[in-house]
Amino acid sequence: MNLNQLKYFVAVAEHQSFTKAANQYYLSQTAISQQVRALEEAVGVRLLDRDNRPVTLTPAGSVLFQEAKGILARMDTALSRTRDASTGLVGTLRVGYTKGYERSDLSNKLRAFHLEYPNVLITCHRCDTDVLAAGLLNGEYDIIFTWDSTNIRAEEVEARIVEQVPLVVALYAGHPLARRTTLRRTELKNEAILYMSPSATGDSYGDSYFMALYRQAGYQPNILLRSNDVESILMMVAAEEGISILPAYCTDKLTDADNLAFVPLVGAEESEEILAVWRKADESRPLRHFIRRL
Repeated sequence: MNLNQLKYFVAVAEHQSFTKAANQYYLSQTAISQQVRALEEAVGVRLLDRDNRPVTLTPAGSVLFQEAKGILARMDTALSRTRDASTGLVGTLRVGYTKGYERSDLSNKLRAFHLEYPNVLITCHRCDTDVLAAGLLNGEYDIIFTWDSTNIRAEEVEARIVEQVPLVVALYAGHPLARRTTLRRTELKNEAILYMSPSATGDSYGDSYFMALYRQAGYQPNILLRSNDVESILMMVAAEEGISILPAYCTDKLTDADNLAFVPLVGAEESEEILAVWRKADESRPLRHFIRRL
């Protein structure tokens, strides 16, 4: 048994025709038939019912058909990885992400990339948006996942929206609004707000955007605390110090959260954009492969 025999067998099964399989590989029908016959002899069972038109799989052939497709796919992947390694797809991919985004599906993206390119070492860095933007521009990171920020709006970078994240209200379980199914920002007018800021300074594009949403709701928020640390904010909400508005990725994976309730915030603009940002001039092959996967 060899890989060519498996390929020809799969082609015959998919096309339900020796002639069409032969055309696919630019071979004669006789050659394809001989290779499939040799495969049947090696396996010791009949794989195809040649008496029917179109050609059909026997029960044993159906099993080998599925297994063969998996074998061929794994072989293609192995060859692709080998070629990538030989042409330079090795090295490091330095990924920065905003605080709290570790709760998102970013780990799934990184795991999928690692499985496809195991020779690339992925390093992860958790920072606020200001540090991420500066680090990217200074060459400390290859790509960052961040809230929109004034200081990444530069000509030398390229950005792509990877996620439009809905916002939720985090409340302590005994809060009068905790049993609601949805809330609007207008209903939070008299609440003490534990403000989740995109940046350490509280003076970014993202901050301006969220302050504008409060103004549109008709009030200036009563901000008790500004922080970019999700864990500290949730701790204070649970201690009944106030409430907070957070991106849903911060709360979606929380189960049995002690004294916490999360209610979706409704409204056309009640969401947060997560951007993937990289330097245009960076021709790193691991980076370019990762971007294509996004």
